[in-house]
This record gives sequence, structure tokens and C-alpha cells, in this order.
Amino acid sequence: MQIYFPIAEISLNIFLVLGMGGGVGFLSGLFGVGGGFLMTPLLIFIGVPPAVAVATEANQIVAASVSGVIAHWRRSNVDIKMGLILVIGGFAGSTVGSFLFKLLREMGQIDLVISLSFVLFLGVVGSLMVVESVRLIMRSRKGGYRKKAHQHYWAHGLPFKMRFQRSKLYISIIPPILVGFFVGLLAAIMGVGGGFIMIPAMIYLLGMPTSVVVGTSLFQIIFVTANVTFFHSINTQTVDVVLAVLLLAGAVIGAQFGARVSGMLRGEQLRALLGVIVLAVCAKLIVDLIFEPEDLFSIGRAIAE
Repeated sequence: MQIYFPIAEISLNIFLVLGMGGGVGFLSGLFGVGGGFLMTPLLIFIGVPPAVAVATEANQIVAASVSGVIAHWRRSNVDIKMGLILVIGGFAGSTVGSFLFKLLREMGQIDLVISLSFVLFLGVVGSLMVVESVRLIMRSRKGGYRKKAHQHYWAHGLPFKMRFQRSKLYISIIPPILVGFFVGLLAAIMGVGGGFIMIPAMIYLLGMPTSVVVGTSLFQIIFVTANVTFFHSINTQTVDVVLAVLLLAGAVIGAQFGARVSGMLRGEQLRALLGVIVLAVCAKLIVDLIFEPEDLFSIGRAIAE
């Protein structure tokens, strides 16, 4: 059953779109990510223009994250105080990123920037997550790994400290704000919730417990991606509401199942699995950038105009 999407200017199978939304929503609840790192490339793979994929996916991430947060809230796995600090930085970063997105689109470089950004960040983050997780799994099997109750990082020595009781931390608010800003910037340019950056940063930089990281990440993603959607709607008019609604319908249901499954796996297992998925998406993007597309086209006329 085909349906036409006006902003994307393409016809797609409605069940394909619903299935994609459900699958990515499942990953959102499972890993604590918005799912944009997977959905945005998938939309591009099936023919949706990159600019529309980015703006529309930011809208879909909002609902998927809300559904995931509700599930994790019931398990007391959300640090609201830390989430609000991350949101402050995220609002600033997403606002700056939205205007940068508009500038790159006007220059005709946004498609290339989106693809290269995904290859760079997914490749680096996916590799680090897999290596670290495998190392921890091997140590735990040998019986030589013990997680410290309190680990100290360089960020703990910075000023403006605040106590986060749910995460059992007493750290400066500067690192969370900077992390939020960077993730907000990525959300605006790449159409991602930033969970694939946020989660490793919260664990390894801020020292948060893995059990709290997933729900808190989703909490922050809600507000940042809502801000991104607002600015993209005003600045570039690239949000396809029809496409977003179908993705939302599948994502809300999928996130609930993902949150349930997440409680069955250990933190290092979740990170390893997420890292493998991230690398798989990165590999597909690299292949598309290197090999010649089936349908060749020229942008000479657009440049002349």
C-alpha cells in the first residue's frame, strides 16, 4: 500500500514506514537512544532527501523518547536533575545547529555534510563502544573485574559542583552542559537524538551508573529534539508531518518492548550490541559514498542558477 509524502516528494509503502518506526522505537527503549543514528540513514537509503530525513526524524524521536522515558520512569531509572542540566546545554547547541543547518542547505552542501558526519561519528563511537564492552565482558568472565562504587574523573575537579542524588554523584555542572551542547548540535545537523554520543559520555566522562544513564538520556532527548523540530519547521520547512506521524505510531509501541528487554541484559552487553549496530550503519554509509550510484545526476544547472 503506497502513500505519498508531500514534503519528501516520494511515495513509500505504509507498512515499511510503520515497521521502520517500530524497529527503531524498540532500539530507543532498549539502548536509551533516540534512534536517529539508525532511522535517518534508513530514510536516506529508501529515497527520502537527506535534509527532509534529518528534520522529520527529529520529530519522530520526540515521541519515541517520551514512550521510553515513561517505561524507565516506572523503574526509577531517570535522574531528572541531571537531565535538566543536560537540557540547558542541549537547547543552546540545537539552536546553533539549526541555523548552521539552514546555512549549509542554502550553500547546497548539507547532503554531503550529513553523510560525512554520520560516517565520522558512528565509526569512532561504535568502535570505542565495542572495544570497551568486549574488554569488560572478558574481564568479568575471568573474575578480575570489579566495578568501583565511586570512580573519579578529571571533570570532578571543576568548579560549580552540584549533587545528583539519583546518580550518586557530586560533580561540576560544566561537563554536563558541554555534553548537552555538543549533542544538541548533532541533533540539529544529523537528525539524531545523540544517544550514541550521550550514553558513552555519561558513563565514561560523568561517571553515571549505567542503570540511570538510559532513562536520563531519553529524558534529555525529548526536549532537545523538540527544539530542533521547531527550528527546522520555521527555518527550512523540511519536516514531513505525514511521514513523521507514521514513524511515531510504530516508535511509541516499539519503545515499550525495548525498555522491557533492556532490563534482561547487563550494561556492557547493551553497549557492545549497540556498538555493533552503529558500525553496521556506518559501513553502509561508507559503501554508498564510495561506490557509484545506479542513477547518476548532475547539479551543474543548480550551480549555474
